[in-house]
Amino acid sequence: MNQLAQELNDILHGTAALSLLSDFGKRFYFPKGIISQTAEAKKYASTFNATVGMAFNKKEPICLKPVKKSMPGLSPKESVAYAPTPGDESLRNLWKKEILRKNPEVNGTGISQPMVVSGLTNGIAHLSDLFVDPDDVVIIPDMFWGNYRLTFEARRCAKIVDFPFFTGQGGLNIQGFKETIMNNARNGKAVLMVNFPNNPTGYSPTKKEAEELGRVILECAESGVKILAIADDAYFGLFYEKDTYTHSIFSVLSSIHENVLAVKVDGATKEDYMWGFRIGFVTFGGKTMTSDQYEALNKKLMGAIRSSISNASRPAQSLLIKTLQDPGYTGEKEQYFQILKERYQTVRRIVASRKESPALTALPFNSGYFMSFRTNGLSAEKLRTELLHKEGIGTISIQDTFLRVAYASVDLADLEELYLKIYETAEGLL
Repeated sequence: MNQLAQELNDILHGTAALSLLSDFGKRFYFPKGIISQTAEAKKYASTFNATVGMAFNKKEPICLKPVKKSMPGLSPKESVAYAPTPGDESLRNLWKKEILRKNPEVNGTGISQPMVVSGLTNGIAHLSDLFVDPDDVVIIPDMFWGNYRLTFEARRCAKIVDFPFFTGQGGLNIQGFKETIMNNARNGKAVLMVNFPNNPTGYSPTKKEAEELGRVILECAESGVKILAIADDAYFGLFYEKDTYTHSIFSVLSSIHENVLAVKVDGATKEDYMWGFRIGFVTFGGKTMTSDQYEALNKKLMGAIRSSISNASRPAQSLLIKTLQDPGYTGEKEQYFQILKERYQTVRRIVASRKESPALTALPFNSGYFMSFRTNGLSAEKLRTELLHKEGIGTISIQDTFLRVAYASVDLADLEELYLKIYETAEGLL
């Protein structure tokens, strides 16, 4: 094992984080090579800096005129220069402030400095490399984003174990979380993926359910199970009901017990309507974790970033910095939130009026971009293809039992027609 990797492992000695690391994670480190030497030179090379593989003219990165013309608000440094491996430091600071503003229960000194990754998918993939070994079990409720299978099973040869997301009464299956963790912890280790607002159902826990979820994970941790709890917060902030828990579940888990390492994976993708920017963040939180231990984890993550994408997009980071600093940022986001909330309320009204449909049953939903139907007595894939080829309507079938509808992508004026055709087509297939 490389000496730098061993030094990071020594810093993590005695923590749940070290026990949770995969073989890959234990072996990884950030090398003291070109990148670290370049970072050092930026601080101290006051005469000339001949370290980085970039072309300069009059001390500015060379930038083609079409690029300058397309991004007039960015300097060459902000548009074409390499970004640091962990991300632009000012962006990391801004994002941490945003996490604390949106999640006031989180202790600002008790979490790591966010690391910039190339979107949430990239962040989750790095976490799977660092913490998931072949044959490890990854625990996920049965309504989950299909890309998790590629990330954990195809990439890492782990096994996804799922359980019913909802109880028979339509609430979050808290007991299912506990039983599945306790029944599938291997060598005292459990990896848990939690995604709220959920894709594909559009459900988030109520305040009471969030509290109960924290309680059962605490009970599992107190029993000796070391838990990596990954909060996939892709749709964070889009909560439409008063009784919904409006903070990240990371708030509950980041300081709950020494045996729990919580990780918040979030980003500008949906939160700031910047889907193609591919800017995400990874933030660690664990009770009794020190700043040195967080830095050790971040250096392992930096090694994973360096060995794969090298660094996330510089112009995307620069534009996000300017967006977060804009005085109209919060107000404009609130306007778009209200647009999405109105679409949500319209869909709630429509499905309530069709609750007696023999073909479709709406699953609980209260947040995010989506809602899903359970198809009763018909194939969800058959319904999807009928809608697509006969009505020109695109939807997503899941497990041939559920149909996901992204109402966030349809204008308010078109929702009545959309859902009328979905119901009529489904009932025509019975």
